[in-house]
Amino acid sequence: MSLIFTTTSSSLVAAWRDAKAVPPSLVAMIHEDIACVKARDPTARGTREIVLTYPGIHVIASHRLANRLWRWGFRFPARFLSRAAGLGRRFLTDHDAGFVIGETAEVGDDVTLYQGATLGGTSWAPGKRHPTLKSGVLVGAGAKILGAITAETGCRGGANAVVMEDVPPGMTLVGIAPRIVNGRIDLDHHLPDHVGDAIAWLVDRISCLEPRISRLQVSRATNASDTTVFRPGRMQ
Repeated sequence: MSLIFTTTSSSLVAAWRDAKAVPPSLVAMIHEDIACVKARDPTARGTREIVLTYPGIHVIASHRLANRLWRWGFRFPARFLSRAAGLGRRFLTDHDAGFVIGETAEVGDDVTLYQGATLGGTSWAPGKRHPTLKSGVLVGAGAKILGAITAETGCRGGANAVVMEDVPPGMTLVGIAPRIVNGRIDLDHHLPDHVGDAIAWLVDRISCLEPRISRLQVSRATNASDTTVFRPGRMQ
């Protein structure tokens, strides 16, 4: 019994030293998670509201604590999130429902996951089998990023996209199977409006034609007043 206790104690001491060497502190990371909700969610009205009513904050805080315990050698079963998954700083889950993050997934800083997003695997083989998201990645509602692929810095996954290949930096993927949109699209709903562009072109064209039409009308009226109409059988 004493041997088991001694072994466990020594492993805990070693794990505690490793955990202390990993910056930043757990409390600081949770504070950053709360601050990023205030900065990136326009419906958030205060720290107290976020702490008490945002399930995503509860899940992330629970995961961060469980992840530290995992690093210390405790292998608790995964619940909402896999305890072994690595989450970066200022991680935001918007709408806080139905997202899945696999055990070997790696998530960078300032990443946003919307409801129903999945960071999943494509095999049962041990080792790295889930995606890596670099900093600033946004995963839209219902999007699936599958396999040991990498989504580079600043890329976006559109709603319900299925991504199974590496994504270059700053790209946006939409559709099933997804296609890379040339260049970055900002998902703040200011998407290219081809109908609006066509209407604007028509307005400009009308503005150019109206003066010409007016001149033609004046010229026609002037020519009509200078013309004498000859009618047979009448004296002019």
